[in-house]
Amino acid sequence: TFDNLDPDAIKEARKMYAKKHEDLMVEMKSWDDVKFLNKAKITKQGQITNTAILLLGRTESEHLISPAVARIRWIYKDSKGEEKDFSIETCPFVIAANTVYRKIRNWKYRYMNPELLSLVPDELDTSDPFIIREALNNAIAHQDYGRYGMINVIEEEDRLIFTNLGTFIPNSIKNVLINDAPEEHYRNRFLATAMVELGMVDTIGSGIRRMFNKQRERLFPMPDYEFSDDRVKVTIIGKVVDIDYAMLLTKDKTLTLLDIEMLSRLQTHRSLTDEEIAYLRKRKLIEGRKNALYFAKSVAKATGQKAEYTRNKGFDDNYYK
Repeated sequence: TFDNLDPDAIKEARKMYAKKHEDLMVEMKSWDDVKFLNKAKITKQGQITNTAILLLGRTESEHLISPAVARIRWIYKDSKGEEKDFSIETCPFVIAANTVYRKIRNWKYRYMNPELLSLVPDELDTSDPFIIREALNNAIAHQDYGRYGMINVIEEEDRLIFTNLGTFIPNSIKNVLINDAPEEHYRNRFLATAMVELGMVDTIGSGIRRMFNKQRERLFPMPDYEFSDDRVKVTIIGKVVDIDYAMLLTKDKTLTLLDIEMLSRLQTHRSLTDEEIAYLRKRKLIEGRKNALYFAKSVAKATGQKAEYTRNKGFDDNYYK
């Protein structure tokens, strides 16, 4: 019943809905909770749903969706990888998501390389607030609650890691970056629709692309998506890893997000397929053997890193002659 919902969570949901639907801000003041939750597509004709319990349920109401688990675990690890702090939040998720967000220590990052200071601010947060919220809310919206597990947010010194159970619906990041369109089906359609109404997730399905563009603007590595054992793992690195890569983003405006995602994997020593390697070679962006790839000579010239290129490439035949 409505007694199982948290009044504070409903108030928060009203604020979120009003921000999303500014044209209804005045009208919705006359709505009682039943009408509001129906309009926000959280309840069905006044009947409580699993979505209502997950997003707005009192903490003690979690058992009502059992055996599903409504929990988000935040873990903080130091530079040695040792756990230093943690917390487990449960429903209502509209409040739990904000609680987890506030726990994340979003340190300041300073660009030390003088070549970058003229291109970006000399200081900024290691993680863009949009990226944190988008990654966390995506995990909530797409979690496979039939697997009875928790959503995890792991905070390390220079990165954030988000995990949720379930397969990645678009199948690959390539599909997301190329198509730039909403998914045709969802694991939790009713939940996802409600979260769109509250402005928790992107309404046109382009949130992941925005995350990639935010990292591109900062010259940071692209979000790293891993899919294994019916689990999605997203790693967001909050620093410049390779100066050649960072300078390339500023010099070559023809690069697509897909190009940058592949180059990002090169700088963080993650695998590329033979097809991807062939494509990057054709674009003259990389050189070297498959197990020792590096940015190509044209890139090295553009970024002023010819000495580093020479160390990778060695001297040509005429030099030795």
